[in-house]
Amino acid sequence: MAIATMQIVDPITGDLVEVSGTPDQIKALRTLAAHVERGEHLVVPDATQAALDTGLPAFDVLVNGLQAGLAIVGDRFKRQAAFIPEVLITARAMKTGMTVLKPLLAPTSQKPKGIVVLGTVRGDLHDIGKGIVGIMLEGAGFEVHDCGVNTSPEQFVQKILDVKADIMGMSALLSTTMMNHKVTIQALTEAGLRGKVKVMSGGAPVTARFAEDIGADAWAPDALTAVEAAKLLISADWGGTFVNGGALERKALVDTTPEASA
Repeated sequence: MAIATMQIVDPITGDLVEVSGTPDQIKALRTLAAHVERGEHLVVPDATQAALDTGLPAFDVLVNGLQAGLAIVGDRFKRQAAFIPEVLITARAMKTGMTVLKPLLAPTSQKPKGIVVLGTVRGDLHDIGKGIVGIMLEGAGFEVHDCGVNTSPEQFVQKILDVKADIMGMSALLSTTMMNHKVTIQALTEAGLRGKVKVMSGGAPVTARFAEDIGADAWAPDALTAVEAAKLLISADWGGTFVNGGALERKALVDTTPEASA
């Protein structure tokens, strides 16, 4: 079977990484990523389905198609070669594709393993990374409430109260907004919630040491380890010590998408 390759921008590190597949799969991923990059939200759902029809698993379509297109614009934003409206338009396009993938990634009719509140911290408008973490958490059986971007500490606190969250996850793309992770944790403490909700910290500039120093319960470098960290935080095995997601084994989620035929 012929093999083709393409390079995508890793949404977490910003590095170029190579993915491979059949020529039809790579063509479908390139087309999907281009539609997302250009913010063409009306055609993204059909392009997402077309990628699935090549036999690609839903997670691969999400990361190497939808997320790849968004990561291109996110990388431009970090280099100040793109601006907030472009990021938001691209994110809207990606989300229309997520509606196609979500039923394949998220099980239904099951009691959630736990309730998670997610958000990008105040001052930060990036939606890259957080969205995929939310989808993967849902795929692992969690109930997820996404506060979106530029989330104030007060908004985090109110949402946690409203949904009785077990875990709060914070993200930041910019080093200038990282300290709002700490400010948000302080707000939880002042509201009397710190002992009632586990805190996960992540995002491109956030390190395990930073997360531990500000009082978070866990740090994860990517979506799959974020899922494993969340599972550990709500399990009886968690002893209250800081969870370094980078040291956890990344476990593949069950995908209901038919495998590509040989």
